[in-house]
Amino acid sequence: MKCIQISKPGGPEVLVPAERPNPVPKAHEILIKVASAGVNRPDVQQRLGKYAPPPDASDLPGLEVAGEVAAIGADVKMWKVGDKVCALVHGGGYAEYCVAPEVQALPIPQGLTALQAASLPETFFTVYSNVYDRARLAPGESLLVQGGSSGIGVTAIQMAAAMGNRVFVTAGSDEKCAACVKLGAEKAINYKTQDFVEVVKEATGGKGVDVVLDMVGGDYVAREIKCLAQDGRLVFIAVLGGTKGEFNVAEVMMKRLTLTGSTLRPRTVAFKGEIARNLREKVWPHIEAGKIKPVIYKSFPLAEASEAHRLMETSQHIGKIVLTV
Repeated sequence: MKCIQISKPGGPEVLVPAERPNPVPKAHEILIKVASAGVNRPDVQQRLGKYAPPPDASDLPGLEVAGEVAAIGADVKMWKVGDKVCALVHGGGYAEYCVAPEVQALPIPQGLTALQAASLPETFFTVYSNVYDRARLAPGESLLVQGGSSGIGVTAIQMAAAMGNRVFVTAGSDEKCAACVKLGAEKAINYKTQDFVEVVKEATGGKGVDVVLDMVGGDYVAREIKCLAQDGRLVFIAVLGGTKGEFNVAEVMMKRLTLTGSTLRPRTVAFKGEIARNLREKVWPHIEAGKIKPVIYKSFPLAEASEAHRLMETSQHIGKIVLTV
C-alpha cells in the first residue's frame, strides 16, 4: 500500500511517500480501505519528534480515518466487509489501508461523505470524553472553549449547543469569532482585543461558567479559575501555551473547583469503545438530523500531507484539515 511516513523528526518536508505491506487485522480488529484521513495536532507533534507513538502503534501518523471495511478479524462481530465506517485509530491513518479495533469504529452518519466523516473521530471522542464524562457538563450548564475555531473547538461548540448547553469561546480574529457564533456559540471573544474573564462574567451575570475546556494551559490557568462558577470544572486537553502556570489555590478552595485533564491516545481499547457507544447513542443522531455538521477547511491528496501540515502550523484554518486517499 501507499502511505506517508516520517523520515526523521523535523518540518513538514520530512513527511514522505512510501510503500508498505498492508496491515493485517487481529482477532477483534477491522481492516479499513481508507478514503480519507483527518489531520490533527498530535500528528504534527509526532512529526516534530515530540510525541512518540505508543509501543503497540504504527509509526505512521494519522489518528482518524473513514472508508470501507476491507477485511475483518476472526472474532469481529460488529462489522462486515463492505460496511462504511469512520474510526479512531492508534496510528497509521496516512495510508491506503489501516486497522482499527472494531469497537472504535462508528458508522458513517447518514448523509455524510467519507471525506466529512474522516473529520469526526479524533475531536468527537476527545470532546465527549472530556466535556461530558470527565467534566460532567450537565443540561443547562455553560461551557467556555479556548480555541473555538480549531478542530476541537468547532466540535465542542456544536456538540454542546446541540445538547442544550450555553457555549462561550475564544478565538484569534474577528473572522474566526464570527464563524464560531454561526456554529452555535452564544458569544465569541477575540482574545487579542478582549479579556475573556470580563466578557464571560458579564454574560453570566457575574456567576461564571461551569466548565472550561482548555487547550492552552500556561498563564491562561489563573484567568480561567477566575471565570469559573462555584463548583466549576477546568479540564486540560493540551498545553499549547506552556506546561506551567501559577494560580491562587485559595480561590480553588473557596469556589470548590475541580482541575482535571486527560490524553486519549494511551487509553485502553475498552475505554475508547465506551466513548464510541456513547457517541453513537447520544451524538450521532444530532449529526444525522443536521444539528451538528462537519467543518472542513481544506482537503489535500495523501501525497501532499506535508502541505496539510504547513497549513495546520499557520493556525489560519477554521475547522478540520483532511487528506484524501
